[in-house]
Amino acid sequence: MSLPEVLAGLREAEAESNRPPGSVRLVAVTKGQGLAAIREHVLAHAGLQPGGFPLGEGRAQELRDKVAEFAAVGFTGTEWPEIEWPGIEWHYIGPLQLNKVKYMRAVTLIHALEDVRQAQALADAAAKWGRAPDVLLQLHNGEPQKHGVPPENLRAVYEGVAATGLTVRGLMVMAPDTGDEAAVTRVFADTARRAHDLGLGELSMGMSGDYPLAVRAGATLVRVGTRLFS
Repeated sequence: MSLPEVLAGLREAEAESNRPPGSVRLVAVTKGQGLAAIREHVLAHAGLQPGGFPLGEGRAQELRDKVAEFAAVGFTGTEWPEIEWPGIEWHYIGPLQLNKVKYMRAVTLIHALEDVRQAQALADAAAKWGRAPDVLLQLHNGEPQKHGVPPENLRAVYEGVAATGLTVRGLMVMAPDTGDEAAVTRVFADTARRAHDLGLGELSMGMSGDYPLAVRAGATLVRVGTRLFS
């Protein structure tokens, strides 16, 4: 499946949910992919989405290396004239370790912040960089092996993170690893409700197998990777 096909499915899900076209933004998950593959399967289609497709990385060292690789080829959006690309927007979608905060300088949005310690380390680093990424708080979905803020702690963590000066744009959640669509829908709907209660508008929910459910629940960002490169 190609990126245009995935995007068409996303627009269809928007229409079925009575949402305006373009209300959900596709994040291209590029972890494990090289520059040539990203250029062919993502960058070449940049004009299909206003602002292009954010590149989502889930491993800090890989993010560091790719940022350096793009810089090494001098890519700013004009060196490859066949590509209508407004520039690279990096998203970090994996768990954030404190010793990896130093690699987040180029990132626009961090999807999976979990605690105030991470936020303070990021805010301290950002003060030296002169800019700070915006953040989403990852809500725990109830599965013991998953990361995230326990729902009962969400407001306290939100207030603590906001107090560091970082901009909290919304919430992120991973769907439970189950084939039960009703259970997945409940998690997405609960996350949307909690974001609304906190006055937050961004919702990073849904991946290749469940993004139609996420769109119906109010997702504004969906994260798709493997399908873009197959």
